[in-house]
Amino acid sequence: MAALTIAILVLAAASSGAIFKPGDWYRNLRKPFWTPPSWAFPLVWSVLYVLIGYAGWLVYTLEGFGPAMAVWGLQLVFNAAWSWLFFYLRRMDLAFVDICALLPSILTFMALAWPVSTTATLAFLPYALWVVAAGTLNLSVLRLNPLQARG
Repeated sequence: MAALTIAILVLAAASSGAIFKPGDWYRNLRKPFWTPPSWAFPLVWSVLYVLIGYAGWLVYTLEGFGPAMAVWGLQLVFNAAWSWLFFYLRRMDLAFVDICALLPSILTFMALAWPVSTTATLAFLPYALWVVAAGTLNLSVLRLNPLQARG
């Protein structure tokens, strides 16, 4: 039952990226030269969502619902909100604020998970690194498109 619940939560967060797609608005924005190709995003996020779910399942099976799982759920909320803010509302500024909250929630989960499962902690490491890159990209696109910054 816990594995199913965790899978549903991860799929719910992942669906925001499928529902709120980049579209023409994003394609027409100026982006830094180092922007990953568009095909990389769904590929990377698919792997990351598997790792996010696995880490949550590990911690939950070892500790149950405690502080680590509360933060795990919180990071999913921030994660899901980003696509809605950036692509649907076209609020690159609010999306950047969101990603600036997402990263500490990821790092907090890692710190809380460490004594419970080093595997769960390490499963979150690629996620943390990708979010740093995504936040840097978000800020770069925001700066390159100041007139588009607030929808």
